[in-house]
Parts: sequence; structure tokens; C-alpha cells
Amino acid sequence: MFLIFLIIYLLTVLGNLIIVTVICMNPELHSPMYFFICNLSFLDIAYSSVTQPKLLSIFITGPSAISFPACIAQLYVFMSLACTEFVSLTAMAYDRYVAICKPLHYMVLMKRTVCLQLAIICWVVGFLDPLAHTVVISRLPFCKPPVLNHFYCDLSQLLSLSCEDKLFIEIMTYLVGSAVALPAFLLTLVSYVFIISTILNISSSSGRHKAFSTCTSHLTVVTLFYGTVLVMHMRPSSQNLLKQDKPLSVLYTAVTPMMNPLIYSFRNKDVKKALRKLTSKKKYV
Repeated sequence: MFLIFLIIYLLTVLGNLIIVTVICMNPELHSPMYFFICNLSFLDIAYSSVTQPKLLSIFITGPSAISFPACIAQLYVFMSLACTEFVSLTAMAYDRYVAICKPLHYMVLMKRTVCLQLAIICWVVGFLDPLAHTVVISRLPFCKPPVLNHFYCDLSQLLSLSCEDKLFIEIMTYLVGSAVALPAFLLTLVSYVFIISTILNISSSSGRHKAFSTCTSHLTVVTLFYGTVLVMHMRPSSQNLLKQDKPLSVLYTAVTPMMNPLIYSFRNKDVKKALRKLTSKKKYV
């Protein structure tokens, strides 16, 4: 198991670092779409690095301890990065909407300063959203044995150890989580309603295929990420459901960040062309 998850983690870091390097070093890829892909790759490296090193250490040493402040810090950073990815995927959906529905205004609406502002907003919103209920959770009294049946400090696992009534914090979690996840999901959905409507109005089948092919990767990533995260966190907690947390958590903390470079970039002909160009240059140096 250690070797399997070590390979997954190394592939995640290496794959996303390659994407960032290729995009940064190739001027042909300095466009809004690739800027957001680069941002997503950086997010995936950070996202997987919050939990996977601890998981690898557990495989070697067995059940291990974590201090309470470190546990709360891990919880906050993990939730913040998840929220940032929600909003970032919405920004990427908006980018595809402008590219397909308003192609003549694309370079004006998605100029460099706008892309940078959108990325900054994603990170600020992502790190502000979980702050309130992280503080509330850190002040809860924990009267049960302080043992988490998990490989990282998960929200539902921490709540299960509290001896106070958890209804308030659960409602707060749903409301605060929905404040980001629901608008992000609805904006992504609305963007794709307009995108699909525009694609269906394209007269040539080759044009429709070309337009839709630019969105399939994003749709796949959105489905994987939204599906697993929403199933995990937007549901009531119970002991039976808590037992399902670890397999689902592995899916969106380890597998999804590893798959994103393959889904989003390595199947992209422009990225593959840039990668071949970069490797050929190094070969002759």
C-alpha cells in the first residue's frame, strides 16, 4: 500500500509540475485557458500534499499521532484548497463560455489582468470561506477517545469526537459550504447551458466537434471533483456513513489530482506539441 500511494503521490506532483513547466516555458501557451490550467495544477500539488505525506508515514509507522493545533491547521488548509478548486473550476467554465459564446470579445474579456484578478478572487474566497467554522470546531469540547479512523483530520471525523450537540455546527457547515459550492455549481451549469446551446447552433459537424472537444476535459474534471466532494461533505453524518469516508477520500485527495494532468493537459495536442518541443531542445543541449 505504501508503494502504491507513493507512486500515486509522485505521479501527481511530477505530472502537475510538468504541466506548469511546459506552460510557463512555452509562449504559445500563454493564453487564459492555459493560465487557469497552470493554476489548477499548482492547486492539485498543494491539495494532495496536505494529506498524502501523512498517509505515507502511517503506512510505515502504523497508527500515528498528530497534535490538535496541527490537526486544525490541516483541516483548515485542506478545506480552503477544496473551496479554491471549486471556484477555480467555475472560473475555467467562464473562460470556456467566453471562448465559445463570445469569441470575438475573448481577448478583451479575458485579458491578462482579468485572469489574474479571477485567480486571486478564487484563492481569497477559498481561504476565507472555511475560516469561521474552523474556529468554531477548534473550540468544541472533545470528550470521546481522541482517535480518528482516518488518514487526515476530516471534518466529520472531528465532529464525531465532540460531546456537544453537533446540529448547529453541521447546519453551519452546510450553509457556509453551500455559500461557495452552490453558486460555483450553478454558474458552471449555466455556463455550460449557454456553451451547449451555442455549439448546437454551429452549422458544420467538424466545427461542433472542435468546439465541444475544448470542453470535454473540463467537464470530466468537474464531474470527478464535484461528485466526490459533494457526496462526502454535503450529507448528514452517521457512524455507518463515516465508515465510507476513507475510500471516498482517497478518490478525491489522491486519484483525482493525479488524473487531472492526464485528463486536462496530456491529451491536449498543444500541450503535447510543446512537451515534444521542450524535450527535443534538451536533447540537443
